[in-house]
Amino acid sequence: MLKTILAEVKEYKFASIMTPIVMLGEVLMETLIPLVMGMIVNVGILKSDMNMVYKLGAVMVVLAALSLTFGALGAKFGAEASMGFGKNLRKKMYENIQTFSFSNIDKFSTAGLVTRLTTDVTNIQNAYQMVLKMCMRAPASLICAMALSFYVNKKIASIYLVAVVLLGCVLFLLIKKTMKYFNEVFRKYDDLNASVQENISGIRVVKAYVREDYENEKFKKAAYNVYKLFLRAEKMIVINMPLMQLTVYSCIMLISWVGAKMIVGNTLRIGDLSTLLAYCMNILMSLMMLSFIFVMITMSIASGERVAEVINEKADIVNPENPLFEVKDGSIEFKNVSFKYNKEAEDSVLKDINLKIESGQTIGIIGGTGSAKTSLVNLISRLYDATEGEVIVGGENVKNYDLESLRDEVSQVLQNNVLFSGSIIDNLRWGKEDATEEECIKAAELACASEFIEKMPDKYETHIEQGGTNVSGGQKQRLCIARALIKNPKVLILDDSTSAVDTATDAKIREAFRKHIPSCTKIIIAQRISSVQDADKIIVMHEGEINAFDTHEKLLETNEIYRDVYESQTSGSGDFDID
Repeated sequence: MLKTILAEVKEYKFASIMTPIVMLGEVLMETLIPLVMGMIVNVGILKSDMNMVYKLGAVMVVLAALSLTFGALGAKFGAEASMGFGKNLRKKMYENIQTFSFSNIDKFSTAGLVTRLTTDVTNIQNAYQMVLKMCMRAPASLICAMALSFYVNKKIASIYLVAVVLLGCVLFLLIKKTMKYFNEVFRKYDDLNASVQENISGIRVVKAYVREDYENEKFKKAAYNVYKLFLRAEKMIVINMPLMQLTVYSCIMLISWVGAKMIVGNTLRIGDLSTLLAYCMNILMSLMMLSFIFVMITMSIASGERVAEVINEKADIVNPENPLFEVKDGSIEFKNVSFKYNKEAEDSVLKDINLKIESGQTIGIIGGTGSAKTSLVNLISRLYDATEGEVIVGGENVKNYDLESLRDEVSQVLQNNVLFSGSIIDNLRWGKEDATEEECIKAAELACASEFIEKMPDKYETHIEQGGTNVSGGQKQRLCIARALIKNPKVLILDDSTSAVDTATDAKIREAFRKHIPSCTKIIIAQRISSVQDADKIIVMHEGEINAFDTHEKLLETNEIYRDVYESQTSGSGDFDID
């Protein structure tokens, strides 16, 4: 985990090295100040030597100025190193997420990924800054102050040593006990973020069904779980401060008592006592800083493991060593293909699929809910890989192609397509980044989207809200189809992409496909028979298998499933899920 995380320090190594170095300089200056202060009392004030007081005073001013300079540099380098480190972690995670196949994405919840990119990285970068600044400052301050205390007076310095050992043991036990709470709290953050994300994305449904009270209660429960775990951890950590104060004031009282007796016995000078009292505060405050460091490190370890998990996740679907960059045509063949979403699952989602589609054909796919229609087409563009068998496009196994080249030629309008914030033309150019305005207009016309775009005030420059919330379901689907068409692909897959479009517009879109992209292989998944009955052939899916593959007319004659659905739809009652 550490190796993975620290690899992202990269260009901020110099700042990371300089931070502890300048912090060490600050500690040395701060440690020398009490020593000089004691000398002012012993050599200057007690001997009424004002010249010496001025000289040593000037030395103290220089030491204080140097301490301030080193402290400022430490803050600058520390902030640069930690913020840069956090930036690199987020960038690395985000870039790796972009390489994930659908199966990789299935392993992580959306809320979990958001938590890792935000809260977890913030914890790590805060801990990193604390480590760079305080992991050098606190131990160095403790060691220097302890060494100079023994130099000034061994007897009194022994009081510090005993206090440090006892306090260190107690703090270790406290930190060990709080670790389990911090390990669990970030999992609860995922639940909290999931509640927020789900509510905001589905706010219209929440209001339509008057479920505000239910959502409030769900969020309240998730927030309370986070609060409860943090409270347990803080109840343990809060003991730290009173324990520290008890130790500090006990040491001050003991030093004052022992020191006073030694001054009376002429075995200790007054200036030395003031020096030792100053070192007492330095030593114990350093120990307290170390305790806070351990707490932050404990929190960051849990976060670090979650971040490293995303960074180390390897994409299941990658380019071969010598990929093919050209897809010859739109022919598709399935050879003994079986597929499981989870390789350890007992049953396959798709079972022994054998299928051959000629380039330029229009193929309809029909089947009940859960019959694996979407799973079948997802294998064509390698959104998933077949568990067994081969999927061949353009005469080559899809695993031999460069992923980008394959997906540019196999353009898929997914079942749950979304639009992104920006203008309509910006959304269309997701299909082809350098598409001209004319290409965008042509694609929109083919998808019958130009009909409503031209009626909008800003036409193709009309702003689309995130998720396409300011356009209707049918308009969104047509824009998504246009976005896929702009690639000019060899294979076009529409996964139930006209379900929100009226039958007349659906017919217009299919007619446009026949006239303007005849050489493109078109695969249309639909629930309506009318959407696929004009196809060259229709696949009837049932429980992960191809139940039939033929023309509309022959299926009506020979296939009971297809005939039942056709009759139920044409009579205006029922659909695929009717027994």
